[in-house]
Amino acid sequence: MGAAIISGGRLLAAQRAEPPELAGGWEFPGGKVDPGESDEDALVRECHEELDVKIALAARIGGDWPLSLGGVLRVWTATIIEGEARPLEHLALRWLGADELHDVLWLAGDLPVVEAVRPHLRGAAGP
Repeated sequence: MGAAIISGGRLLAAQRAEPPELAGGWEFPGGKVDPGESDEDALVRECHEELDVKIALAARIGGDWPLSLGGVLRVWTATIIEGEARPLEHLALRWLGADELHDVLWLAGDLPVVEAVRPHLRGAAGP
């Protein structure tokens, strides 16, 4: 699961710390679903664990985005409703405006979602 966290017309990108083959690449924050957990609950939990924030989910972006090894990425737009994002499990975080979306090297699985998120940045409210 991935969260396209948007604030003030900017998208939050997170730089992977691990595993070594993905370290340094940029992604949508999120993670795996635990047994008995819904996709949405997993995403809220993962963002709290990774970023120390509470998020509210909004629109789902597309369907199942294919990942390597047969996995899929499911992405929702989200806003931070409590806390300020901190990189607890990432190397760095960056807020990217629409003209900066390709200033980072996105992981292959996340890259196709970036353009699908772009329309959601227009007119997005927030600080």
